[in-house]
Amino acid sequence: MLIQLKNITKEYDNSGVITKVLRGVSLDVEEGEFLAIMGPSGSGKSTLMHIIGFLDRATNGTYLFDNEDIKNFNDNELAYIRNDRIGFVFQSFNLLARTSVLDNVILPLTYSKKKNHVELATEALRAVGLENRLNFLSNQISGGQKQRVAIARALVCDPKVIFADEPTGNLDSKSGATVMSILGRLNNEGRTIILVTHDRTVAEHANRIITIRDGSIVSDEKNANPRRSKIETVEEDI
Repeated sequence: MLIQLKNITKEYDNSGVITKVLRGVSLDVEEGEFLAIMGPSGSGKSTLMHIIGFLDRATNGTYLFDNEDIKNFNDNELAYIRNDRIGFVFQSFNLLARTSVLDNVILPLTYSKKKNHVELATEALRAVGLENRLNFLSNQISGGQKQRVAIARALVCDPKVIFADEPTGNLDSKSGATVMSILGRLNNEGRTIILVTHDRTVAEHANRIITIRDGSIVSDEKNANPRRSKIETVEEDI
């Protein structure tokens, strides 16, 4: 089991006013799963992803990642684990402006112990069909290509799991289909994918769909026939 959450709660204290965001969430994720976490705005799905992805800590409960209790790690150790074993893809891409595609993908490697940064970044870009855009600046490529660069950046450290937070939210339907096709292929190759979305159609690309509402899991369903975008090769979306 890659991820084990037991009775996770999250509360925010704003000048004595307590806001409960997660209310006793328990969840197991096996290595190699494609899991979608869906729910409306304010349901707690992004907070849950931030906790699973080491961007935030739970108020109470137990979180085991790869059989290690994260309570045993300080913030610096968690930052290293997050960079080395977790990949993130966000709706807003989070690329460095006026920086080359290649350098954007290399960035996580500067905080790792890996060598051959250019070769690793080039291979990650090849995996998303952008090896011919290495020297383009991030503001010279389309939105769909930016998200593919973000996927390459998430891949470059060879993480255990890739988190995708509304990865198609800023894309047109064709570019969104390309991104979901790439995530599906990565899962077929053995990558664990955790997708956060409010869109049922996007969630149906996953093999398992978690629905969260008001900070609690209200359903956990297997998806026997996941939607797969019928894109066999990555097309240019200039």
